[in-house]
Amino acid sequence: MSDSRIPLAALEHGTAFADRHVGPRPAELARILDVIGVGSLDELADRAIPSSIRDRALSELDLPAPATEWEALAELRALAAANRPMVSMIGLGYHGTVTPPVIRRNVLESPAWYTAYTPYQPEISQGRLEALLNFQTMVGDLTGLPVANASMLDEGTAAAEAMTLLRRAGRSKSNRFLVDADTLPQTIAVIQTRAEPLGIEVVVFDGTELPAGDCFGVLLSYPGASGEVRDHADLIAAAHERGALVVVAADPLALTLLRSPGEIGADAAVGSTQRFGVPMGFGGPHAGYLAVRTGLERNLPGRLVGVTVDADGALAYRLALQTREQHIRREKATSNICTAQVLLAVMASTYAVYHGPEGLRAIAERAHRMAGVLAAGLPGVATKAFFDTVVVRVPGRAAEVVAAARARGVNLRLVDDDQVGISCDETTTRAHLRLVWAAFGVDGLDPDELDTTTADVLAPTGLARTSEFLTHPVFHRHRSETALLRYLRALADKDVALDRSMIPLGSCTMKLNATAEMEPITWPEFADLHPFAPIEDAQGYSKIVDDLKLWLAKITGYDAVSLQPNAGSQGEFAGLLAIRAYHRDRGQQARDICLIPSSAHGTNAASAVMAGMRVVVVKCDDSGNIDMAHLREMTDAHRDDLAAIMITYPSTHGVYEDTVREVCSLVHDAGGQVYVDGANLNALIGLARFGKFGADVSHLNLHKTFCIPHGGGGPGVGPIGVRAHLAPFLPNHPLQSAAGPATGVGPISAAPWGSAAILPISWAYVRMMGASGLRRATLTAVAAANYVARRLEDHYPVLYAGIDHLGSSAGFVAHECILDLRPITKATGVTVDDVAKRLADYGLHAPTMSFPVAGTLMVEPTESEDLAELDRFCEAMIAIRHEIDKVAEDLWPADDNPLRNAPHTAASIAGKWNHPYSREEAAFPAGTAAVKVWPPVRRIDGAKGDRNLVCSCPPLEAYAH
Repeated sequence: MSDSRIPLAALEHGTAFADRHVGPRPAELARILDVIGVGSLDELADRAIPSSIRDRALSELDLPAPATEWEALAELRALAAANRPMVSMIGLGYHGTVTPPVIRRNVLESPAWYTAYTPYQPEISQGRLEALLNFQTMVGDLTGLPVANASMLDEGTAAAEAMTLLRRAGRSKSNRFLVDADTLPQTIAVIQTRAEPLGIEVVVFDGTELPAGDCFGVLLSYPGASGEVRDHADLIAAAHERGALVVVAADPLALTLLRSPGEIGADAAVGSTQRFGVPMGFGGPHAGYLAVRTGLERNLPGRLVGVTVDADGALAYRLALQTREQHIRREKATSNICTAQVLLAVMASTYAVYHGPEGLRAIAERAHRMAGVLAAGLPGVATKAFFDTVVVRVPGRAAEVVAAARARGVNLRLVDDDQVGISCDETTTRAHLRLVWAAFGVDGLDPDELDTTTADVLAPTGLARTSEFLTHPVFHRHRSETALLRYLRALADKDVALDRSMIPLGSCTMKLNATAEMEPITWPEFADLHPFAPIEDAQGYSKIVDDLKLWLAKITGYDAVSLQPNAGSQGEFAGLLAIRAYHRDRGQQARDICLIPSSAHGTNAASAVMAGMRVVVVKCDDSGNIDMAHLREMTDAHRDDLAAIMITYPSTHGVYEDTVREVCSLVHDAGGQVYVDGANLNALIGLARFGKFGADVSHLNLHKTFCIPHGGGGPGVGPIGVRAHLAPFLPNHPLQSAAGPATGVGPISAAPWGSAAILPISWAYVRMMGASGLRRATLTAVAAANYVARRLEDHYPVLYAGIDHLGSSAGFVAHECILDLRPITKATGVTVDDVAKRLADYGLHAPTMSFPVAGTLMVEPTESEDLAELDRFCEAMIAIRHEIDKVAEDLWPADDNPLRNAPHTAASIAGKWNHPYSREEAAFPAGTAAVKVWPPVRRIDGAKGDRNLVCSCPPLEAYAH
């Protein structure tokens, strides 16, 4: 009996995490493999993946043995304990804030919000779209500017985007951009990084008088980094007289007490909503904002939520002006931003909904009063008028004062040898004021007594806000926790996220975001750390950063990694800047051509233009592969000026191209570098490594392959891996020397390690999966995609497939497959839109529509879906094909059938019915026992909304129908 027992060591730790992450059970996997015609995952690898790129030395990955969930959480607890989130009064755009527990639990920690995808299917995304409309309304009201977008990546990149917006929207031919010297130093640095490749001259001036000469734009700060609040109205008027446009970087909490940028004449405003309930998190993620005056709205980068109507005329929301999307505009794009910080924007807007204008004003007044009382007790305050921040002069003693404060548990800002900066916020207490006074050598003061004698030092005369803000009822109805809880539930019920359906989006990898991975990000030791705190306060974060950089380098075969880019688009930009700097360091400034295959994601071309490169498109053949003859022609033609090629591997068409090594060799022989877009890395881990088959640099989407959740369209993390020769040109940061090499290209994000707060998610994923689990995940994802392709190929042509490398005639896709609906559309009039909307009636989210090929659906099931969910999707698609056949056979009219009228709401089913199909066929196509999602609106009229652009909360009467 003892011989048959499981060893005690095997029982000790319970179920391996990989068994929870990977969906198919052994019997289900056997069924999947049988359908695709292979005997094992290893055989699938041999047949699907070119031997020329296979890396069979898996031991070289050298990752730690996989930990169980509780072991990983215990290690993260120890790492959290190594952080020291002291009382932070550093300021510089990052402030203590209180996240209401109802928001933390029901937004940040709710899979209904954090597992949602970008709302490209608006009919099943009305909840998050409404929350984003609240965000836009909040920003528009506070800034006094009528149109705000659905958030930016952070304040620094928002300011850089505003710079390029002013350049293309204005009439000035100048290439000079003036920046207020009192702007946050990281913002100035990000602007300079963005400006240089575009030939923009950044001139930093004192912010009081415009320097001589022309300029196309001006950035002013309000309040400044020093805390000083100045009246910029005259300066803005002077800039306008010169033909320049003006953007104001403004703290939204201060704007509850200060006149808005719009009221003082600004054309645009940027900033961060971090202090609206979003923890500092060592630098992010946080929702930046960008708002503009009327006339500039069609130049806005990023996402914009608009109001329109559905097929019944009911009010509905959707992403507006989607023709601006970078995968459409490509090298003509005005920005490479293809995402937002949706989850954080939802948190910030919900914070405003919860507190309302009176609550926000009270929080602002508290921070201001604390700063006023603090200043009243300190000699040498240099800041004349301020909101919540002061600079104090202590000649020759600044370091001593900062050290004394640290000894008391408070971090202050060392401005220079003679000055100390101090910021107050929502979390500042009277006890904190006493600690700061003591650090300056001032004892015995009573904050309450000083409060009664403190003069109003808010702002110069005339800058106190008198205009109303947040007047819409949504900001007044949800004061109690019960009310807010029900509001959040009502919004979530209007959406389909990963907690309700597989989201089979090709190129987006919507996989499990495990609770054990998510849990640590709300721990205060991770959440409450300032990004510019002394690095010794962040030893736990430093270990996570170092581990992730090492593990990602091993996984990809690169020599160095930067975690600073806070989105895939920013990773692309950083990688191309590294290539550009490498060529320039070698005296080859003429190398500025970037080759990009015609199938590539549009951000590739947009990023190349932003990095100062010229784009040359390389053709693809009929199988979707790079046209090698055309590539040879292009590399021969550009031997003297070729900078790089940008490819995606596996290809954007979901195929393992067997020519990738030759592509790399051709480009290297012509003097160029190879950038491999890492969006599809989920199809390679444990099987092949970018840095070993010829690539020089890649960005890695941690929000795809490494489990950081999409959050409704953000956050994302897009670090880059590079080979050794590009390592000196990785991003760095002016306020944290440990963030990158001194020879780096400058910061491309506001925070030194980008969205550091969510790095524990990917750390936990790699730690719990280990090398074997990661390889298993990759091969299971490939198996799932091939299973879907095999089950559906008789109903929808599969557009591309790679060859079978063991000689069979049947080809294999990688981790995604493209279903070609163009013949169906031509024969019946049924479109990809019809199929996508009809899937909502089946309770399923649609695949990616019309990318990379118009008129197709790209399906990526991932490794996390079990066989039942894969079959549910396949059976729904087969049933939809039978519905299409009824249209083809004239059993249903082409203009009145369940596909054309999808999705069907409960109201439409309950109302008057005069369709040639039954109510049951409309609402329950998979049977009444199946999972049912009731879309809140019918098909949305996007064109109407774009013609009549409304991008803030409509008045209540607009909801009447």
